[in-house]
Amino acid sequence: MGKVSCLIIGSGPAGYTAAIYAARAGLKPLMYTGLQQGGQLMNTTDVENYPGYPSGILGPEMMEDFKKQAERFGTDIRFGMATKVDFSSKPHKVWIDDSIEIHADAVILATGAEAKWLGLPSEKRLNGSGVSACAVCDGFFYRGQEVAIVGAGDTACEEAIYLSKLCTTVHMIVRRDEMRASKIMQERVKNIANIKVYWNSVTDEVLGGNVVEAVRIKNTKENTVVEVPVKGFFVAIGHQPNSAVFKEYIITDNQEYVVTVPGTPRTNVEGVFACGDLQDKVYRQAVTAAGSGCMAALEAERYLSEHGLI
Repeated sequence: MGKVSCLIIGSGPAGYTAAIYAARAGLKPLMYTGLQQGGQLMNTTDVENYPGYPSGILGPEMMEDFKKQAERFGTDIRFGMATKVDFSSKPHKVWIDDSIEIHADAVILATGAEAKWLGLPSEKRLNGSGVSACAVCDGFFYRGQEVAIVGAGDTACEEAIYLSKLCTTVHMIVRRDEMRASKIMQERVKNIANIKVYWNSVTDEVLGGNVVEAVRIKNTKENTVVEVPVKGFFVAIGHQPNSAVFKEYIITDNQEYVVTVPGTPRTNVEGVFACGDLQDKVYRQAVTAAGSGCMAALEAERYLSEHGLI
């Protein structure tokens, strides 16, 4: 059993930024990275929309920079995954890999979210080579080209509209004969000339050798198949926040995102703060995650100071 002032669960832009601020404040933070050190950006190739990298940078390299900066100020970074928590009393208790028990006065949750995928082998093989789960992140790379997007909710519509401003044609694959999106979003999509909707359709396969070259679309109602040449394939069927281990104590919404006090990283449990994609289902960008990580560390410092714990 170990006792720390500030425990950070999860890495990525939110976790590492929280670590940088907490370490600089003298909180001597302990971070457990989770199974994927660096979060979703470890599966990303070129990152060109994060300030400070004028030539762009590979996602894993960027996360290595974040990690080094957090370590420079004294963050104790360890590999491990939170498998159990007890936030019913203070100090808060967290178990790592079912074996290591940590007691912490303040806990920052930065476990992020994972994109939901279709489950196609080609989708996994070409991830980062034309396959993406974030149009805002990667749409720029397909300017002036044809792309496909699968999904039928508000997020899929928003991303299709975003892509339509960059790409010559957006092929939108919708499973049923209607969308789940709000009526206003559906109307916006239908009124954009270069968005072509494939109703009653599923992605049969993403085609290409080293990069995406086409998508094979199957109409389940007519039992027909068509191959459409595209350079990018975007999956917009939702995200799954990594909140399950906290749900006994931490309030989540109907999509399992952690609920925070508006404008703050505070959760319903005093001394527990949430940041990054774990609590953000709107923006889901590296820069917004980093900003919320900063907020979480500042709030943790304030909480510890007010309670005489530092």
